[in-house]
Amino acid sequence: MKQDIILAGVGGQGILSIAFVMDIAALQKGWQFKQAEVHGMAQRGGAVQSHLRISTETIFSDLIPRGQADMILSVEPLETLRYLNYLNPEGFIISNCVPYTNIPDYPPMEKVLEKIKQSPRVKLLDAPSLAHQAGSSLTQNMVMLGAASTELIIEESYLKEGIKQLFKTKGEQIVAMNLKAFDLGRQAALQINQ
Repeated sequence: MKQDIILAGVGGQGILSIAFVMDIAALQKGWQFKQAEVHGMAQRGGAVQSHLRISTETIFSDLIPRGQADMILSVEPLETLRYLNYLNPEGFIISNCVPYTNIPDYPPMEKVLEKIKQSPRVKLLDAPSLAHQAGSSLTQNMVMLGAASTELIIEESYLKEGIKQLFKTKGEQIVAMNLKAFDLGRQAALQINQ
């Protein structure tokens, strides 16, 4: 069993936190994982992406070949488009539908979403609204991870344990808020008919 995932967003959206939670979950299961270097971290608002490979078997490369990703998990819709060529024909797109508008010539959102929706398996969520319900806009990444959990090979309980590990030094209130964000994202994704 294996799953190859492209994580995408912009600097400051918590892509590394998503990767950390998934890495911890894979370790807890005794599975293999490889994660490629994340690009764009040096600049807040700059493009960030990571290749994350999870498997019950040995993984020989940390890079996902184009056309082979099982999922694109994106916290920013324009970044979803950037990596569409990595998605395999049966792959899933789990994406925020609200842009992080940090460039003056951001394309019209309806055109971005129209292009994303051309893929056969898409779940688009309003991550800012769900994060607000959870208690902080900073939880958008956990909202998106919760949404992705509906299609991941790692069970929800392992991902939640990873969230607890990531945020335990921040206090119980922060842990609870991020778990709530995860649950809200998961519930929203389960309600999307695909």
